[in-house]
Amino acid sequence: MQKKQFIQVNTKSKAYKVYIDSVNSELLQKYTQNKKVLIISNESIYKLYKSYIENLIDSKNANFCILPDGEKFKNMKSIEKILDAAFQAKLNRNSLMISFGGGVISDMTGFASGIYERGIDFLSIPTSLLAMVDASVGGKCGINNKYGKNLVGLFHQPSAVFVDMFFLKSLPKREISAGLAEIVKIFSCFNFSALKVIESKTLQDSNIMKSLIFNSIKLKAFVVENDEKEKSGLRALLNYGHTFGHSIELECKFRTFLHGEAVAMGIIMANVLSVKLGILHPKIADFIESKLRSCGLPTRYKIKNVEQFYESFFLDKKSVDSKLHFVLLESSFSLGLSLESMLETANLDSKIKATLRNDIDKKLIFEVLNEFC
Repeated sequence: MQKKQFIQVNTKSKAYKVYIDSVNSELLQKYTQNKKVLIISNESIYKLYKSYIENLIDSKNANFCILPDGEKFKNMKSIEKILDAAFQAKLNRNSLMISFGGGVISDMTGFASGIYERGIDFLSIPTSLLAMVDASVGGKCGINNKYGKNLVGLFHQPSAVFVDMFFLKSLPKREISAGLAEIVKIFSCFNFSALKVIESKTLQDSNIMKSLIFNSIKLKAFVVENDEKEKSGLRALLNYGHTFGHSIELECKFRTFLHGEAVAMGIIMANVLSVKLGILHPKIADFIESKLRSCGLPTRYKIKNVEQFYESFFLDKKSVDSKLHFVLLESSFSLGLSLESMLETANLDSKIKATLRNDIDKKLIFEVLNEFC
């Protein structure tokens, strides 16, 4: 790939670039010159990369807000800390915030910048794979509360995103795996044939990883451009595995699993439901599970309380008028086909698609949930 490669994201509210390369101060200066800047990060990232970020930003204009690390701090209290730091730094409508961290920091920075003085610009420098391919692109910004995941927030697109491959070298294996869950998710829904390159061995190749990241972001850009605020149903398909995954996170009080790990287990639950409905070939479900395992992800979750787990579905943002909505995969292969034959089909991507269903019988949902007790 050539240097300074970028993906253009054109939404109705804002157009911006996602740069996929090493970040340099000259490029960043185009966005930060003569502006007051508030950099939001967490304790662990700031400790590791303090010199990195300080070398990129003119220290005369830079202010910092360092938050505790973890999903459990993705709440209104943290938003208030960011806003307090912005007021103390005397940020104005011409100022901007910079997200420097993973998906939690990205979501909170987007939210805080979207409500500060009715909205100021923000940039994103994602430091986790999950944030690179998902959280930092698309403008969905929010926080958690006791009722569920990301239930308070807004749509606020960044002014630019800087995906620096440098961070992958120092990411823990578990964080890499969590990000790969989102890649498996988007490929399953929109480019199924791309899943074939995901193997535990190939994931050690930096060029393959860069290609996976690039193609994932490109797919998400297409979805966001065509359904920025989840009105047509297209963007809702990106929640494949998330309805179950969010309930897993809620039951564990956002402490046990990384978001990508919960999504991986949620994908398995969604696929079990699809197979029971007869809309997904069982071998395709097994194939997806094998890809998640090759990424080092957990694939089985033990539900603690089935009734409460079911009730938590109604807090999901896709559920409307007391109807549960599930993003499920459909395949159009006959049951007699081998997996090899299916994967070699010339038009494989057209044979597998994601769909939004709101007509699932409650008994069938409980039948699925009881398989995970």
